[in-house]
Amino acid sequence: MKHYAVFGHPVAHSLSPRIHAAFGREAGIAIDYQAIDADVGSFRARLSEFAVRGGAGANVTLPLKQEALALCADVTERARRAGAVNTLVRNGDDWHGDNTDGEGLVRDLTGRHGLDLRARRTLLIGAGGAARGVAPSLLDAGIGDLYIVNRTSSRADALADLLGQPGRVHPRHLADIGTLGEFELVVNATSAARGGAMPVLPRSLVGRRMAAVDLNYGEAATPFLAWGRASGAYAVVDGLGMLVEQAALSFARWHGARPETDEIYGELRAEHAHLVTAD
Repeated sequence: MKHYAVFGHPVAHSLSPRIHAAFGREAGIAIDYQAIDADVGSFRARLSEFAVRGGAGANVTLPLKQEALALCADVTERARRAGAVNTLVRNGDDWHGDNTDGEGLVRDLTGRHGLDLRARRTLLIGAGGAARGVAPSLLDAGIGDLYIVNRTSSRADALADLLGQPGRVHPRHLADIGTLGEFELVVNATSAARGGAMPVLPRSLVGRRMAAVDLNYGEAATPFLAWGRASGAYAVVDGLGMLVEQAALSFARWHGARPETDEIYGELRAEHAHLVTAD
């Protein structure tokens, strides 16, 4: 049996093993998928151990997505554009890297929640691996200008440079967020709420049809989504659907068949319904 895993720190809370088990049952494939805790310092060694045990593929979550890119012999174009990898595929003695986060997010927002992303003036909060994973796909989906804010200006600048669209992508310091005007899409790509350090967001960000989207799910998404609801956002969406959709795309890379996602999403949404109103 081939082995699969999700690497991250922390990772014990991850729903990915459950999601992939559901996909495997649907496809009639026996799945061995585990959660493996690894920080930046131990990731290379843990991944090597996993490969020796017969690891055929892996998902990568915080804080390892940029580290994963550096460990790949080759990557897809979308992973290169993102500068981050969330999906690893074993190819002989090497790892091939992909990034399914952005396509997963767009599938969830447009397909499941019916949002038209075209020409939306967009604010992306954060410039780490999660932000890098979704920014290219949001641009490809036709959003308008993209503003990237981060506590460390150099990281926002680096992501803007990577995206290569200076007339459309605008890096800013988080402290300047109150001067940026209204947005029609605000995406929280930070994990700040996990440490109780969610930045204070002004009501002035909220445009008439603004969607507030958090790439986190569960309790980690609660502070940002509460701000969205209190500020009168048109739509409030957490990262649960994105998690399921990016997992389906990873599953397809490994097994050659893209699973149906509505059933497992419905199960997980029912369990998390007390934490967020999805739309």
